[in-house]
Amino acid sequence: MTKPVSIAVVIPSYKVKDHILQLIDKIGPEVTDIYVVDDCCPAQSGDYVEANCNDSRVRVVRHQINQGVGGAVMTGYAHAIEGGADIIVKLDGDGQMDPELLPQFVLPIIEGWADYTKGNRFYDLTHIVRMPAVRLIGNAGLSFMTKISTGYWNIFDPTNGYTAISARVAAHLPFDKIAQRYFFETDMLFRLNTLRAVVVDVPMDAFYGDEESNLKVSKVLFEFSAKHAVNFSKRIFYNYFLRDMTAATFELVFGVLLLMFGLAFGSWHWAESMAQGISTPLGTIMLAALPVLIGLQLLLGFLNFDVASVPTRPMSRFLPADGAYARQVLRGTAEQSRSPDTAA
Repeated sequence: MTKPVSIAVVIPSYKVKDHILQLIDKIGPEVTDIYVVDDCCPAQSGDYVEANCNDSRVRVVRHQINQGVGGAVMTGYAHAIEGGADIIVKLDGDGQMDPELLPQFVLPIIEGWADYTKGNRFYDLTHIVRMPAVRLIGNAGLSFMTKISTGYWNIFDPTNGYTAISARVAAHLPFDKIAQRYFFETDMLFRLNTLRAVVVDVPMDAFYGDEESNLKVSKVLFEFSAKHAVNFSKRIFYNYFLRDMTAATFELVFGVLLLMFGLAFGSWHWAESMAQGISTPLGTIMLAALPVLIGLQLLLGFLNFDVASVPTRPMSRFLPADGAYARQVLRGTAEQSRSPDTAA
């Protein structure tokens, strides 16, 4: 007899006291456990839930020190894995995510063709007009940077926090290295790519009521750019030099070298000709242009290979159900103060 799928919901709780009970009430019977992670909330949302919620599935977990949304979700993941969950869904407590969509997020994982699903608010063009203009433009920019840094060229809306993950895949994530604050969702994608996990977008609509988002795209855009650059460098090194070396590796190396040589050679001769007041010889121009063109062609070949190598084989079918790391977190790691974004 097939074992029923156990679904757990993790709700990071910080300044969402006015919305969290309504959210819990909407979570359907298909969910086995609900973990409310009070991330040192100044409104003591954990106490509020315990005092006012009669749902037997709810378990409140508390942080003594605020760790950000990433730290709260990792703690929730650890508890869900230890509790025997097969799939873990993350919902924000601010009421912007509809729990009725939960079956759409877990179905690809149950059917075995995805390891991780995330919401995408850009599928239905008629609903996009509801999104504030700053969020719309900011999300487009962040999505483009995320595609480059994570290698998931087939997804959009990277800051969307409505997600579901196979517990087997979650158990193999480096909990202590994932960004704890607003870069969390994007850093998760980078870490999932290092596991070669399959990520799928799920169309959804978002609700914008009286809740106030803590994420200001205009303030984090430049900060995210630097972190994207770091993750991109790591991903290229992990996938094309450390884990494997393919024809794309040589396209990248020789493409960069030829491009740099052509630009440096051409710039030097151009400056020398300007200083002497003479025209640069045609042969010199061709000698500079040829490596630039060849280099660009090789880099385009590499880009084409990278886009085509998006993971397509779900790793949850092959990864062992190992909860050792989750148990380590529960013994104290998740309750300790950690630096905001620990580097790998």
